[in-house]
Amino acid sequence: MCFGPLHTPYFLHFALRKPYFMKITEVVCQIIRVKSVEAKTASSQDSVIVRIRTDNGLEGVGEADSSPEVVKAIIDAPFSHNIACGLRLLLVGENPLETERLWQKMYRRTMYFGRTGVGITAMAAVDMALWDLKGKFFQQPIHCLLGGKQHSSIKAYASILFGRDGKETHDIGQRWIAAGYQAVKFGWEPMGESEAVDLDLVRGARRGLGDDATLLIDAGCIWDARTALQRAEKFKDFNIGWLEEPLREDDVEGYVWLRGRSPVPIASGEGECGRESFRPFIDRQALDVYQVDLSRNGFTEAAYIRNRVEEIGARLCNHCYTSPLTAAASLHWLSTCRDAFLFEDCVDDSPLRHELTHEKVQAINGRITVPDGPGLGVTINEDFVKANLISESR
Repeated sequence: MCFGPLHTPYFLHFALRKPYFMKITEVVCQIIRVKSVEAKTASSQDSVIVRIRTDNGLEGVGEADSSPEVVKAIIDAPFSHNIACGLRLLLVGENPLETERLWQKMYRRTMYFGRTGVGITAMAAVDMALWDLKGKFFQQPIHCLLGGKQHSSIKAYASILFGRDGKETHDIGQRWIAAGYQAVKFGWEPMGESEAVDLDLVRGARRGLGDDATLLIDAGCIWDARTALQRAEKFKDFNIGWLEEPLREDDVEGYVWLRGRSPVPIASGEGECGRESFRPFIDRQALDVYQVDLSRNGFTEAAYIRNRVEEIGARLCNHCYTSPLTAAASLHWLSTCRDAFLFEDCVDDSPLRHELTHEKVQAINGRITVPDGPGLGVTINEDFVKANLISESR
């Protein structure tokens, strides 16, 4: 339940007082990177962590999924002019509880950084940290502050890269079915090399999972619309649950055309940053499944996107391939989505995915539990941060 001591809403203890004005005193930006980075499409190898600290000793933590150094530059940037400001400059001295106003302030004062790209991703890390801090202040989980969870646990799919060929993909699938998952997604290279390679990969994946498990395919933005339709028609024979990102991420017209003809559901959205990025896809009803990454959108924008997608009757899923911070954030948000049906559970063996927090945010027997602790409900493993810290600024 979203109540505090003695079953009284905890925030009422504060509402009965005079308005409480916390102030942000520090915005700390840390880059962490595992010791061995491989040349693969996996953002579980490095991360940028944002910590927001206040004059009463509270700290909120957030994360962005992008190039860490680029995000850090946007946070650290000095004043240039009124619509090109670094985020730290805009936040110190502000009340962190005013998340909507601070989002609008950051959005307005960074207009020349671009409205749908890495500027929004940097804001998302700040926003995640602000909501974590707000939850800790009110002693409530973020899902309560977002309006209340509708699911206490969600079916999870193991999210992993393809093997080198169908045989290796088959073996990977068997491994995760044996681990208790009943849904697995395979993605990215070597898909796209040829039709023969593509079919070999999907055939191997289905054989590895067996007939009953849910198979999801992430193509990795590799085809034009006609080729994607040809693949969708072939993949239908393997009973796939969705075909993800078959086209480049900003090809709205291509997705509209493809979704209207595809025999399998079409999913996308992981690369979109903020409501303006999602707006054309939602307005044109271009997708069957809208995948929202909390480390590129933050809670403020993700709540808006949730409402818009639910209005058009489409489905929502999270995207998450970084650390337990984003996994926890994704659970808080996805649990408030009316028709949440799957959770993306990155099973990459990178230590960043499993060791950044003391709490393990991972599915057990194919289902993952929504955290109920204050804020994000997870705590940073400071020893891991210290061992993998690349740079820090405040």
